[in-house]
Amino acid sequence: MSLITDTHSRRADTDAPLIPILIERWSPRGYDAAAVIDEATLMTVLEAARWAPSASNMQPARFIVARRGSEAFNTIHANLMGFNQTWADSASVLIANVAELAIDKTADELKENPWARYDLGQAVAHLTIQAQHEGLHTHQLGGFDAAALATAFGLTDNQVIVTITALGVLGDASALSPALLEREVAPRTRKPLSELLLVND
Repeated sequence: MSLITDTHSRRADTDAPLIPILIERWSPRGYDAAAVIDEATLMTVLEAARWAPSASNMQPARFIVARRGSEAFNTIHANLMGFNQTWADSASVLIANVAELAIDKTADELKENPWARYDLGQAVAHLTIQAQHEGLHTHQLGGFDAAALATAFGLTDNQVIVTITALGVLGDASALSPALLEREVAPRTRKPLSELLLVND
């Protein structure tokens, strides 16, 4: 039996009360490689991202949604770096999170959106929490060949992949390598809140 078949075994030990969905959220690497996310649920998760706030409602978030077994999934997986490749192929969906860095100013000019990456992050956060609500799990990845993926998916100079999200159903962690299993079951920790608050007047 897996050491972590129950999501409650990974509940955050918070210093202040939070809503359950935040306490229960964590980032596994052990996904069920046979699980398929139904289309209605996947669209619900993406809809949560669509309704995230953004500066001046510019909505710079874009997504490359790749279901396991598709050409797009294989392309994303092939361009992951390091140990991410060893486990991410068991996720049901890989999502490349893209920020559009500029907005139309006039017909002839683009203006930089300085909040594009921040707003993409908000969209991914909404997606993450909705996924948790749906009984799914996410893991954010930063190790990938951004240039190769941009070429493969025909992205413009105005579009940059910031992160990749693995989305799926919790699987048996014992299938992971010993090194990854150690990370999977390690105690969850955070810096104390006092260290995060530069000013708390």
